[in-house]
Amino acid sequence: MGFLNAFLEFLGFGIGLPFGLLIGFFLFVYSKPKDVKDPVVRPLHELDTDALLDILPDIPLWVKCPDYERVDWLNKFLLDMWPYLDKAICAMIRSTTKPMFAEYIGKYKIEAIEFEHLTLGTLPPIIQGLKVYETMEKDLVMEPAIRWAGNPNIVLVLQLLSVRLRFQLVDLQIFAAPRVALKPLVPTFPCFANIVVSLMERPHVDFGLKILGGDVMSIPGLYRLDMIKKQVASLYLWPQTLDIPVIDASTMVIKKPVGILHVKVVRAKKLLKADILGTSDPYVKLCLTGEKLPAKKTTIKKKNLNPEWNENFKLVVKDPESQALQLQVFDWDKVGGHDRLGMQFVPLKVLTPRETKEFTLDLLKHTNISDSQDKKQRGQIVLELTYVPFREDSIEFSGPLDGNDRRGSASGRSSSGDESLSGAGLLSVIVQGAEDVEGKHHINPYALVHFRGERKRTKMIKKTRDPRWNEEFQFTLDQPPLHELIRIEVMSKRTSFSFRSKESLGHVEINLDDVVHNGRINQKYHLIDSKNGVIHVEIRWSTV
Repeated sequence: MGFLNAFLEFLGFGIGLPFGLLIGFFLFVYSKPKDVKDPVVRPLHELDTDALLDILPDIPLWVKCPDYERVDWLNKFLLDMWPYLDKAICAMIRSTTKPMFAEYIGKYKIEAIEFEHLTLGTLPPIIQGLKVYETMEKDLVMEPAIRWAGNPNIVLVLQLLSVRLRFQLVDLQIFAAPRVALKPLVPTFPCFANIVVSLMERPHVDFGLKILGGDVMSIPGLYRLDMIKKQVASLYLWPQTLDIPVIDASTMVIKKPVGILHVKVVRAKKLLKADILGTSDPYVKLCLTGEKLPAKKTTIKKKNLNPEWNENFKLVVKDPESQALQLQVFDWDKVGGHDRLGMQFVPLKVLTPRETKEFTLDLLKHTNISDSQDKKQRGQIVLELTYVPFREDSIEFSGPLDGNDRRGSASGRSSSGDESLSGAGLLSVIVQGAEDVEGKHHINPYALVHFRGERKRTKMIKKTRDPRWNEEFQFTLDQPPLHELIRIEVMSKRTSFSFRSKESLGHVEINLDDVVHNGRINQKYHLIDSKNGVIHVEIRWSTV
């Protein structure tokens, strides 16, 4: 019976196979092809609700949202650059993962881990739209809508004992809407220090995974990608961020103030006789190295080789490890240049924070100690130095604001209590620029900052209604500027001689209470006595 069944099965297979091929051949040869109809193209406004809902996910964001820009030029750029970007990204992946794989060699009976194939395929990501945010901070914020349905070929080989296991990643799809911020903007190429990336919503991730040639994602129960989405979201979903440093912070040109150096110039002894009558008219100039600010000066002591000043000065410190206090003693002359009697340096790193230290320094001709002419006795100068760093919460609060103009560490400010409302500190006023300023006779704008009787001025920019100054002015204060106003005035000056040489383009008066309580404000103000003029000002208060 078993032989008969086997014979019938073989006979049926032998007759059915050629008979089926013969019928298929005749159908293929003699059947007439049907005409292919052109697809019906209809405008969006003619489609009904169901049809729109079916195709809505595939419509680019620049069609649905007017805030998104169409960036076909960028997609063309990615398409042309993708073969080179593919090699560069894959090389970076290999170099990054090599030390990671090396940690597992020898563990769990693993003998080797390596990429057999690594390519991202021929299909680049597509940016369906780009939204750029305008902020008042020194940054550039944009949100690209990225869709990538790629054809990568990533094969990872794991050699476990004598068995080689091959893991292949195929059919990768990623739909994401990241927020990319380039900040802070600095005057050093490439003009931004960090790239900060965060996801505004959970990304869509889909892929195929083959092990030993079999698609494990087709096994019921394994095709669950919610866990991957949650893991990615927990790492980079806003407000979590991925920070990518571009420029080393130590090499950036711009440095923020970190403290105040209190200098008391006490006296000088046995100074050189610079005048014909055997006396001198000494005064002291002092400044910090690496600063472009004007030097501070003591009063002039007429006809005195052992003057006593007992005068106090405050200097803003930005880098106590590298900066030094430079002292120069001059003889004042009514006519001609002033003769330098001597000089000296004091590195700030020798100071202990918040401790006053007295120095008695021998004056030198210059800093070249190997010069034989510098052995001449030039007298001594006595001074007291105290370095007071800013509180850490004050430095933290001088950072940028978030999207709601609030700082996330407000509880840290409140924990310091009334200490933030008392004591000395530094008031920094940064005049960023102005917009739509108008003049009746000329338009060469500059800004004047008036505070406590002091007046400071920005540079003049010729023939523009939208000047960009980006200049900082600093005021060292003994007490917080509560219930005080700072006045900023935009002026224009004619470059040639004229009876109407100066003209006011508007002004603004800013109450400093918010600066003291919040640590920082960064806003645009409408100019008084100006039709459409606006000025952008940032003010920081740092306490010691």
